[in-house]
Amino acid sequence: MVGVQVQPLVTQPTLEVRMRRVTGIGGIFMSAKDPKALCAWYKKHLGIDVQAWGGAAFDWTDSEGNPTKGTTAWSIGPADGKHFAPSKSTFMVNYRVEDLAALLKALREEGCDVLDKTDDSEYGKFGWVMDPEGNKVELWQPPEGQ
Repeated sequence: MVGVQVQPLVTQPTLEVRMRRVTGIGGIFMSAKDPKALCAWYKKHLGIDVQAWGGAAFDWTDSEGNPTKGTTAWSIGPADGKHFAPSKSTFMVNYRVEDLAALLKALREEGCDVLDKTDDSEYGKFGWVMDPEGNKVELWQPPEGQ
């Protein structure tokens, strides 16, 4: 078309583009009626190096097997534990995030069921949200440099 000038379409970036939300999985936590027996099963049959504390840490590597910063925790606890409350689920996934405060704020604004409690410790910052099925989801901002 001669003489027609096309203007580029300019749109505002969505919240998802402006703020990275989940950046990886920080941990998988399960509960069991007999945690020791279940840990032994995973160790024997799947080769997971279960430690005395009831879990394992999977260090991250790049595509060539070289270590990178990051670890995914895996553990099994007692079924009568309260760590998953108010969820009735037997598991909880811990997701790594870059900015916990901003994400919790965004989730509240979106109408999600964000739990009031947060935790700030040597291991990082933690917050929780309930998904629509009633599963407790843990959000974790690791300490700087991890």
